[in-house]
Amino acid sequence: MVSMEPTVEDPQRSRRTGAPKLESHLGYWLRRVSNQVSGAFARALQTRHTSVAEWVVMCQLQERPGITPAELAGRLDLTRGAVSKVIDKLEAKRWVAHSTKPEDGRVQLLSLTRQGSRILPELAEIADQNDLEFFEGLDSNEKATLRRVLGKLVELHQIRNVPIK
Repeated sequence: MVSMEPTVEDPQRSRRTGAPKLESHLGYWLRRVSNQVSGAFARALQTRHTSVAEWVVMCQLQERPGITPAELAGRLDLTRGAVSKVIDKLEAKRWVAHSTKPEDGRVQLLSLTRQGSRILPELAEIADQNDLEFFEGLDSNEKATLRRVLGKLVELHQIRNVPIK
């Protein structure tokens, strides 16, 4: 059985191989939690026939109405083709619409439709509930510390892309 307590001391090495125990790596613990949190969220969104990528794109469009597909692809660190597939799905649901830039008719601008703007809070509630279920065992100080430490790592490593998987 694997201990659920992360090792905080120097990594313990196996006597036979000299390799550190898996549980001594912070990345192991981050990945383990991340997989569970994001997997549960993806499953919960499926009840609304929505993917995490669709939800992330909608959140980006709410924050940046009129963003171009190329700008969106850059923010999400995706190819334009991958963004186009997500946008096509959202347009089929009538949650996203595109228009053309007045000064350059070749440039598409993306925005949420009224229907998309109405559904987004429902999807955000699913995200909030998922966070509540996974992090309810932490008090407010622990949650703040976790956010602060993760934010520090994001800044330190200049992580700019928005996760969608």
